[in-house]
Order: sequence, then C-alpha cells, then structure tokens
Amino acid sequence: MAEKNVVLRFEDVSVSHYENKIFEHLDLTVRAGDFIYIVGPVGSGKSTLLKSVYAETPIEKQGAANVLGFDLLKLKRSSLPRLRRQLGIVFQDFRLLENKTAIENLDFVLRATGVKNKQIRKERITGVLQEVGMELKGYKYPHELSGGEQQRIAIARALLSEPKLILADEPTGNLDVETGLSITRILQKIASKGKTAVLMATHNERIIRELPAAKLYIGANKPELSVASASQERQDGVSIETNNI
Repeated sequence: MAEKNVVLRFEDVSVSHYENKIFEHLDLTVRAGDFIYIVGPVGSGKSTLLKSVYAETPIEKQGAANVLGFDLLKLKRSSLPRLRRQLGIVFQDFRLLENKTAIENLDFVLRATGVKNKQIRKERITGVLQEVGMELKGYKYPHELSGGEQQRIAIARALLSEPKLILADEPTGNLDVETGLSITRILQKIASKGKTAVLMATHNERIIRELPAAKLYIGANKPELSVASASQERQDGVSIETNNI
C-alpha cells in the first residue's frame, strides 16, 4: 500500500542520455505540501529530472519510480495522458496561445481535457485566477500582460486539474528578480496549503536565499543522494538540503 501523502518516490533511480549519465542512484520521496528547489550547474540534469517525472525522459530499468500511483518503469504509452493530467507543469517560456485571452487559454485546456459543463469550467477558471491574483486580468491577451503576469496565468493553467504535484522548470528564468520572487511566493503558497507538492528547478541564488526551502542539489559528478543541512558545505553530487524556516 502506498504511504499516505506520498506523491513521488524514487529509489535508486538513474537516467542516461546516450552514453552520458545525467544522474544516478537517486533516492527521493516527495509528499503533499512539500516545496523543493532543484538546483545545480547548467547542464547538470535539473530539467531532465523533471522530465523523468512526467515520463518524457526514460528512466533506466532499475530501482523503483512511482509518481501518483503510476509505476514509471512499467508505464504504458496509453497511460501517459492519465498521468500527465494529474500533474501541473509550468515552463520557463509560458506557452500561452497568443490569439486567446487568459480566460480563453484556460478554457481551451479544460475543454481539451473533457470538461464539457460550461458553468464548471467558468467556476474553475475563476478559482485559479483568484489563486494567482489575476482575477481582474483574465480578459487580456498574452501580449497585453507582463512576463510575470503571463507566468501567473501559466501557473493558473497548471492548477486547473487540481494537481497533487506541480513541476516548475525554471519558471523565473525569463523574469527579473523581483518578479521571480513573487512567482516563487505563489508556488510556495500553493504548497503550504498541504494538498500539492511543488518541485521547482532554478539557478537563481537570490530567490533561493530570500525564500529558503528544501533543496535537491544535482552536482557536476552526479553520484548518490546525501543529506546535508543548509549550513553545510555542498558536496559534489546529489544532496537534499533542508532549511529550518
């Protein structure tokens, strides 16, 4: 039986790209309400880790990898949509439809995922826009919104399916630091409600410093997962660091 509130469990997980090991022997347990930064040098495998969670990047057939009750090592292609509908994914480049307003972007996603009742769609859209502080700008097109506002809409889109796990891949990468801080606060607030976990890949040291949280560090050599406090010097490899906040 799956442990209560566990949304992701990796045990001895390794991922390779052709002959290159991206990371290996990774042990990671994520529970509802967790907020974890994925940090490390450029090219260390931060995005690859997130892609492995939503089964875009294959995991080597060893260890165990379970996401929301799906066994990634045995996952059939036909089951991919069901897995991904239970995840919220936020990208660096927003990926909004330019010819649709914010509300229309969200409505498009709901209709595409089979929500036929117009009133239900309206209520859900209103709810997620309020959650990200964009309830007054739903009728604007992407080009009428700032980068931070577009990313808020992208987060709202990720919330539509009421996911238990949000994967945010460098969501502040195209934003100035202050806007990036506001976006990170939104994601941390979502996690703090205890129903959704957030994994956020980032290289922004100021955000990590000003909004401390657990950190999964993927280092240049990518060996095993180790545990360190925030005050300890990082070791090469993969470690999880937890600040007391």
